[in-house]
Amino acid sequence: MSQNPEFDRNAVSFSHPNHSNTAHPKKKKKKKRKKHTALSVFLAFCLICFLTACVVGGYVLTNAFLVIGGDPVINLEDEKNNQNQTSFIYAYNENNEPYEYTRLHGEINRIWADYKDIPENLVDAFIALEDKRFYSHKGVDWYRLGGVISSLTFDEGASTITQQLIKNVTNNKEVTIVRKYNEILSALNLEKNYEKQDILEAYLNVVYLGSGCYGVRTAAETYFGKELKDLNLSECTVLASITKAPYSFNPLYNPEKNRERQKECLKKMLDQGYITNAEYNDALAYDLIFTNDTRYVATHETVKEEKEEVYQNFYIDFVIDQVIDDLESRHGYTHSEATKMIYYGGLRIYAAVDPEIQDILEKVYSTRSAFPNPNELDTEDHPAVQSAMTIMDYNGRVVAIVGQAGEKDGVRCLNRAADSPRQPGSSIKPLSVYAPAIDKNALTWSTIIKNQALAINGKQWPKNVDGSMSGSSRTVQYALQVSLNTVPARIVYDGILPGGISTCLDYMTNHFHLSHVDMTNDASLPPVCVGAMTYGATTLEMAAAYATFGNGGLYYKPYSYYEVKDSSGEVLLSNRNPEGEQAISEDTADVMCELLQTVPISSYGSGYTVQKFPVMCKTGTTDEDMNRWFCAGTPYYVCSIWYGYDLAKNMHTSVNPCGRIFLDVFSKIHKDLDPSKTFPKSGKTIKKAFCSRSGLLAGRNCGVGGYGWYKTSDLPRQCTSCTYSSSAEEAIKEGASQVIDAIQQGLAGSPFEGIFN
Repeated sequence: MSQNPEFDRNAVSFSHPNHSNTAHPKKKKKKKRKKHTALSVFLAFCLICFLTACVVGGYVLTNAFLVIGGDPVINLEDEKNNQNQTSFIYAYNENNEPYEYTRLHGEINRIWADYKDIPENLVDAFIALEDKRFYSHKGVDWYRLGGVISSLTFDEGASTITQQLIKNVTNNKEVTIVRKYNEILSALNLEKNYEKQDILEAYLNVVYLGSGCYGVRTAAETYFGKELKDLNLSECTVLASITKAPYSFNPLYNPEKNRERQKECLKKMLDQGYITNAEYNDALAYDLIFTNDTRYVATHETVKEEKEEVYQNFYIDFVIDQVIDDLESRHGYTHSEATKMIYYGGLRIYAAVDPEIQDILEKVYSTRSAFPNPNELDTEDHPAVQSAMTIMDYNGRVVAIVGQAGEKDGVRCLNRAADSPRQPGSSIKPLSVYAPAIDKNALTWSTIIKNQALAINGKQWPKNVDGSMSGSSRTVQYALQVSLNTVPARIVYDGILPGGISTCLDYMTNHFHLSHVDMTNDASLPPVCVGAMTYGATTLEMAAAYATFGNGGLYYKPYSYYEVKDSSGEVLLSNRNPEGEQAISEDTADVMCELLQTVPISSYGSGYTVQKFPVMCKTGTTDEDMNRWFCAGTPYYVCSIWYGYDLAKNMHTSVNPCGRIFLDVFSKIHKDLDPSKTFPKSGKTIKKAFCSRSGLLAGRNCGVGGYGWYKTSDLPRQCTSCTYSSSAEEAIKEGASQVIDAIQQGLAGSPFEGIFN
């Protein structure tokens, strides 16, 4: 068997315990190998670090170049539009010029100012104090940044105006290297994409200046009660001095600290060449007067704003609610989004309010001056009577609205005029019965209808106001004038109105747009004939419906604003050219307007001023005197008034209180108006005498019942059934003679006997 010499040699060497010659060389090789391994690991580690640094550095550099050279990281135009900004409501004066009526804002009060409207001194003050190399750097002041790095602190001292803008817009205030790095890249990007003026405009509009003020415009108003353009050099430096610490340097709370920083600001402006020595000295010597100074005199606009922060009238509430509703329905905003737009969106709302009429209405209602008992106690246990009123023109414009009697008790509180439907009583009759019947040529002014109750379920219904249920037949005009309940019930029940109850409901909902009609529960005689509706109507709805009688039959949806613009000036909503829909024919409107003018108003008070004008009106009373209504109009305005208790109860009033309120308010607002103005006429109606017996046009042998207005397209035929030998004129004389005879009989034996002889 052959042996491997190599194997044997190794075996001997391996097995011999005392073989020292081979042991020492092996130990030296181990040490050398360990050294080589450590060096390799170290070199590999260094290589990995180098490669990692290259990868990371390459990524960082690539990212930096991409960010700096890419699209704007912040779109300043979008920021301008999306910043939380104060909204304004404007009204129009007698010259049809808009002026600020009030302003709306949440916790952030910001009004954006364009660069051209910012004083040069204010811009220079901020630059001198915050970023003296603003015009020379490209977003980052490397000199200042180097100083910060060398001191190993990353405070805000190195931030340029551009970097501060980014911090304010992103709201990232962490003091970290990562945030600072990203801020630097964003600043370089911003300066590459925008002009210096664009950056300054954005910065001066988003910077927080204490007291809830964001931006220099609201700060100017808050601290000095001034517009930006009216600020002088000293005042400009006061605002610039707030920035570093908005509470510590607030001039209202810490005027001494603000003064110290203001001096620093003025010195820097002088050193940097923005102002002269004379301007510097004048600014230092200027006697500053802040809005909390006893010497401060507020302007009219400032007083108005402060008042309305506490007391916001019902029209403003109404505008806010309507704009929110329209943003939802027309643009698909959620309720939350629309509300945020109102208070934070910088909207410009041009209200349709007539400020003078609104003031009159607010005063009458807050003092209850026209109420039967203006001093009625109003407690939680015994609430006082309430009321609401809406006044409109004839094209849908709501000129005034009030939803509560007594002092208004909150912002956007319950507006009974727009949001609380009540049973309308007899004021529904012109809308549900008379106008539909005349519109369908089923009735005329002098149509004779039974004044007699119906037998329903073994009971006689309805009763008239005086308690009667039967009597002689009456004309439509008379029935409407004295508000008979039996006649409209007969018109519907006896089939005089085609379609009956269905037609009533159709006109109430589709023609006059009463939105609270219950199509199931209100589909019966009491709701449509005497106004005993399940829910009822609001004064806003009733005023808009009654307006159709004074404008040729057109229905206009009530509106409270002409236009709403967003913060960039784009029109969001508009009612500039409202379109009416033909609710009833022109000639029907003419006849209804004349019919309603026969309802007397003198029993509600003198109201001399308004009684010089033609007035159409209709009252309304519900069962047990729980609700009172008055819907009325002149050629200028139409209104609707509700009066009653929130928790309905009998008021025990003999005279309708709404009539007195109407006379008081309308006499005031018609004081300087021309009484010669009349309601419009379509030219499609004519005034004719009618027969007192038949209700037809009076023939030569008829007793004349009076004169009525008729559609030329639907004239009644002339009466031929009367056989009087006297002419119509003689019949009138005969009737008058009979009246005198009756009076004389009643005076027989009294001191006044013979007075008519």
